[in-house]
Amino acid sequence: MSVESKAGSSEGASENTIPFGKKYTESEQFSVVFQEGMALVEATAAYLDGDGRAEAKGLESQISLAYATESMRLTTRLMQLASWLLIRRAVNDGEMTPEQAFEEQNKVKFQHLTTVANEEAYAALPVRLRELNEASLNLHRRVMSIDKLLKSELDDNAGDAPTAIDDHLSLLKKAFGPMVETPPVETPSGETS
Repeated sequence: MSVESKAGSSEGASENTIPFGKKYTESEQFSVVFQEGMALVEATAAYLDGDGRAEAKGLESQISLAYATESMRLTTRLMQLASWLLIRRAVNDGEMTPEQAFEEQNKVKFQHLTTVANEEAYAALPVRLRELNEASLNLHRRVMSIDKLLKSELDDNAGDAPTAIDDHLSLLKKAFGPMVETPPVETPSGETS
């Protein structure tokens, strides 16, 4: 998804594509998402090491297992989101190219958005854990939308970039003129070449 703008109205007018995803990650709105993500990581760590630990001790065994499962999923999700956000900030700061960023991001696969199978056990979890979990799921959806947009733009740009073969063909055209396709020639044995 890119926002397109056409410049000029004459025959020679060119079409310019505005890379919305790139512009977004360079904007103040991205800074807000970045800060929100880092604050969520800190709040979750503080909760799991403090009040969450105390709350978990008072849970019955089935709920305690759900707590351990959800807290592990939450921690993993937040580590992946923090990694993505830090990589995008590195691109904005000129420390990485977009291509390097996607290479790094491909090393970490985002987990599927799931919660414990037993909804009753999930509902019995401490309220703060569920709030942090919901906030992380919301952030995950937003980040994935931005990531999908950025990948689409990178793929579009890669398709427009000349390849080594294009470069060689261009040099050949300069040296010998445009290439003309010739019809196949039939040899005396009846084969075409």
